[in-house]
Amino acid sequence: MAVVAAMATTTFAQDDLVKEAKKLCSKGELEQAVTTITPALTSDQTEDKAEAWNVMSEIQYQIFMKGQEAEKANKENNTTTPYDTAAMHKAMVASLEAALKCDEYDRQPNEKGKVKIRFREANGRKFYMSRPFVISAGLYEYNNKNLEEAVKDWKLYIDSAEDPLFTGIDMSKDQYRSEVCYYIGLSAYNLKDYATATKYAEMAAQDSAKAKEAGEILLFAKRDGAKTKEDSLEYLAVVKDLHAKFPSETRYFNMLMDYYSKPGRQAEMKQWTEEEIAKDPNNKMTWALKGEAEMNTGKWDEAVASYKKAAEIDPTFVQVIFNAGVCLNQKAIELKDKLADKKTGGLTPENATKVKAILAEAKGYLEKSREIDPNREKVDWAYPLYQIYYNLGDNAKAAEMEKLVGNK
Repeated sequence: MAVVAAMATTTFAQDDLVKEAKKLCSKGELEQAVTTITPALTSDQTEDKAEAWNVMSEIQYQIFMKGQEAEKANKENNTTTPYDTAAMHKAMVASLEAALKCDEYDRQPNEKGKVKIRFREANGRKFYMSRPFVISAGLYEYNNKNLEEAVKDWKLYIDSAEDPLFTGIDMSKDQYRSEVCYYIGLSAYNLKDYATATKYAEMAAQDSAKAKEAGEILLFAKRDGAKTKEDSLEYLAVVKDLHAKFPSETRYFNMLMDYYSKPGRQAEMKQWTEEEIAKDPNNKMTWALKGEAEMNTGKWDEAVASYKKAAEIDPTFVQVIFNAGVCLNQKAIELKDKLADKKTGGLTPENATKVKAILAEAKGYLEKSREIDPNREKVDWAYPLYQIYYNLGDNAKAAEMEKLVGNK
């Protein structure tokens, strides 16, 4: 009996705190009201948690309104009377959080198994109108370099729209949604929280007006957060999507180029360049990349053909002209090894003519490279030309190149 009596007293005491906090709130003693009600919010002895959280929400709302009134008075009177700006913003956030918690308890069945929601209608209406002040709270934290708090506040704004608190209210027409999602994504990215950045950037990208900016966040979050092969493929999909939507944006093309240029991706590079050429056959870089993929797999003729296409589009594209010469030189070396006599290593006159024809073609490309880039700022044509002159028996020019080799 003593234990039961003690429990009843404790329960009464906790619920009494709620009543006391309401009185303090009505008298404007708001900080004391918060201190008074706080133990009742989490105590197992509080019978009506929904009411307790509702009171907490109202107290915090009054703190917020007190700050709003001070701010309004300063504007109207052109004064600078100090007030606690941080407390005002934090109170708005705390008020909405408490209202959500109130609704969570309010929709739970009572001891008879029935649900009787008491606070939702009033709170739903109030926060439907005042919820945008949570954006201001996040902006306050953002401007004060508190990114984690800013993200927390803005997430509360976005996520609360899906809460049962707003049942029956059309939350779909939100002019701030995409902008807030964008800033959550940006701030989360800067915090290296790539999962959050990705989630909210994707939400922001649903708005065509924010699609490009949000896509940037999504892109870098996918790239920097990639840990597995699947993550890398997700990143690739994002870049491809952005490249398709904004084909004139060269950055996305360059990012794809960088991705496919990694070791072991020659086959993927070739397939991608063929897809790109089908869409735009006049892109010199795509032909150059296709040639590079073919060159790296020893497909000399295919590589030369691709490099020639790039040079046709831009006759000053010295890198592809040089690479065509290098490919032909390598082709000649391989043909010479293949046709050489197994014992003597020599070539028949007929076979020597075949090899020299390829070397002569290679010489033409490399000499063109020298003409375009005489100071070897973009390509170093000296050693390949030395090899060709030597193998063609042009001793004077070979000696000239030999002096340049190693001296740039």
